[in-house]
Amino acid sequence: MRITMVGTGYVGLVTGTCFANTGNDVTCLDIDQSKIDKLNNGISPIYEPGLDELIQRNAKANRLHFTTDKAASYENAEIIFIAVGTPSGDDGRANLQYVLAAAQDIGDAIEASNDTREKIIVVKSTVPVGTNIKVQEAVASRTKKTFHMASNPEFLKEGAAINDFNKPDRVVIGAHTKYAADKMRDLYEPFVRQGNPIFIMDIPSAEMVKYASNCMLATKISFINEVANLCEAYGADVNEVRRGMCSDKRIGNQFLYPGLGYGGSCFPKDVLAMISMGQDIGHPALLLESVHKVNQDQRDAFMTKINSHFDGADWSKLKIAVWGIAFKPGTDDIREAPSITLMQKLLEKGATVTAFDPVAHETAEEVLGDKITYAEDAMTALTDADALIVCTDWAEFKHPDFEAMNDKMATPVIFDGRNIFRRSTMREFGFVYHSVGRAVVSKETSKA
Repeated sequence: MRITMVGTGYVGLVTGTCFANTGNDVTCLDIDQSKIDKLNNGISPIYEPGLDELIQRNAKANRLHFTTDKAASYENAEIIFIAVGTPSGDDGRANLQYVLAAAQDIGDAIEASNDTREKIIVVKSTVPVGTNIKVQEAVASRTKKTFHMASNPEFLKEGAAINDFNKPDRVVIGAHTKYAADKMRDLYEPFVRQGNPIFIMDIPSAEMVKYASNCMLATKISFINEVANLCEAYGADVNEVRRGMCSDKRIGNQFLYPGLGYGGSCFPKDVLAMISMGQDIGHPALLLESVHKVNQDQRDAFMTKINSHFDGADWSKLKIAVWGIAFKPGTDDIREAPSITLMQKLLEKGATVTAFDPVAHETAEEVLGDKITYAEDAMTALTDADALIVCTDWAEFKHPDFEAMNDKMATPVIFDGRNIFRRSTMREFGFVYHSVGRAVVSKETSKA
């Protein structure tokens, strides 16, 4: 099939590349010329394992194209996916200006086109229920020709997006016509040959599936953090509590890891959007309001531990090391990352901050600039540090040389926001160790 993907952000680029990899002819359209230039040189503007190689292979096979030319992109497309950003506004509502602008452009192109085929317009962006109607109206305001609407929410995890797309748990398609539903089913058939389902449903339900899914996962994260805070107050160990709780098959163990809370481009935005959807219809989403508050408070609670430990200290003389900047491992995405919040608070107090992340230095510099120092490796970040804060649970952080760490640091103090270290190990190597939902390890060895 001939496919046009509007937007070369995370969703659009991964989706377009994976479709091209199954033999479709895909054109990725973006208004950012510098991004298109990079892509035409085989360089992905985002970090996603395996994506560069996939882009290069399909571009070389002439199945994957990148352009800023709207008219050429839309002319022969059978299916047009809208995959532009829907950032949260100040009130938490999804900003639809880019989605609706794309819809108007598509309407203009359909009207001017000599292609007699009835095009399918698919909203891939995460949008509130009712947005497809607005897109349909925006397109129809520019053309009298027949077109079909569909909704196709994405369920990609950053750091594992290619595998998620190629082996989806499910594919959700909202469509109001059999023509659109059948074409979309044909497009996705190669990805579900292991028997995973393609769900065809009405468009409002498809729009809601994405929000319901992400908000459920966010709720699990806030729930386990609430449990962790209670464990800490009562002297229980949240890791043991989690182990006992998650052995119940009705509960499971996914997304039930205590820490600094969720971040990234999806959960924070989608929780706020669903809260706004409830407000707009007069049905407050009370549970999700609490989920959001618990998540935001979790960072403040962790900063309180740091403040308490350094009570009375001259912050201008403190050097703090940070391991991990990205909101999760496997990505360079720092949107709503807890690390950014914590580092900004530390800078406000006057501390010197040195951070290391395997892939997120460049994206961090866009936000923090030269306010912090970016170390070349994890151990270098620890040089003369008064404390280490672990913000991201990258695999390479989980089994370091603790003896070397102790030697590098001015004082052996760790604030572990991801609970990646064993308390017994911390005690063995003489660290003061603060984690989430567990008692403090207070044994400290003096340094020669």
